[in-house]
Amino acid sequence: MVVADPTLDLERELHGSGARFVIGCDEVGRGAIAGPVAVGMSVVGPGVGAQPVGLRDSKMLSEKRRESLAPLAADWSLHSAVGLATASEVDAFGIMAALGLAGKRALAALHESGASILDCVVLLDGSFDWLTPALSTPLRVRTQVKADRDCASVAAASVISKVHRDALMIAADETTPGYGWKGNKGYGSAEHFAAIASLGATDLHRHTWLHDRSSSPAASSD
Repeated sequence: MVVADPTLDLERELHGSGARFVIGCDEVGRGAIAGPVAVGMSVVGPGVGAQPVGLRDSKMLSEKRRESLAPLAADWSLHSAVGLATASEVDAFGIMAALGLAGKRALAALHESGASILDCVVLLDGSFDWLTPALSTPLRVRTQVKADRDCASVAAASVISKVHRDALMIAADETTPGYGWKGNKGYGSAEHFAAIASLGATDLHRHTWLHDRSSSPAASSD
């Protein structure tokens, strides 16, 4: 099946309705049993040029292709950032609140880089707005199902955040070997659960998730 390239059609619609900038937003690591959850953001303006050739939702790209596209996506964006919430924060607050916390941290990083946050509308992948409850100053948020597939700014955020989080898990595999994080990136493969049974859980594991998921390993995603 041929999948169409993401476009800037919705971003341009939002610019036309008064948004000075659009922040494409996507998360990665939501379904993992180890490692942080990450929220990526990519800021585009009305004069943004064509997105990097081959840009797609990160799930549609090979690891090698994502790694080559991530710096191109960051350079194409006016600003980009990744915010993280740790495994212990996922345990303490739940995944939705942790997503909001990571998103708030990404917005703070964008602000520090010079992005005019209050002049933006956030284009959030999915149908549920998990970002607004975390913000002390509400922003305009537009949810859009399959935005990571269809909207170039969100696809850019997807690739940037995926490569960033993958690098963290690859580094963790070097310092805490035995769990296969270089390959599974913290997702619940059968081998990962077997390693937990043999070696025990680490501080990078989401301990509240392990009991419920140990009998039904999830495939790597995001």
